Amino acid sequence: MTVRPATLDDLPELAALFDAYRVFYGLAGDQPAAEAYLDERMRRADSIVLVAPAASGGLDGFTQLYPSFCSLELAPIFVLYDLFVRPEARGGGVARSLLEAARRLGVDAGAARLELSTARTNTTAQRLYESLGWQPDEEYLHYELPLR
Repeated sequence: MTVRPATLDDLPELAALFDAYRVFYGLAGDQPAAEAYLDERMRRADSIVLVAPAASGGLDGFTQLYPSFCSLELAPIFVLYDLFVRPEARGGGVARSLLEAARRLGVDAGAARLELSTARTNTTAQRLYESLGWQPDEEYLHYELPLR
């Protein structure tokens, strides 16, 4: 399965997938806002978006990674924040291919690790992550401070 970096030409279909991803997590759909968000991230190189083209045209899925750093390891890391596969394409190895491409991207960039968070109830994704060598963090608790 082919995975490649997204281009601005992918934006309309990528935004539809991104909007469906946000709806999956309980947010209201807003495809124009999703497209504007992705457009800004891609133009500013704030993130790296990888896409899995569908054999019949269009896109089957995507993942978005944000570059960051680990002060303790004195090294770059990537936060894999978004991963979504069209429901019709699930079970065909799309997510696995996207995750493997993300791993290669991290290795090629000299990153110390990739990080991700997922819903505690998303056991299907957790099984996939663990089958690819991802490990739950048993050392640190994750906290957040809502600002809006």
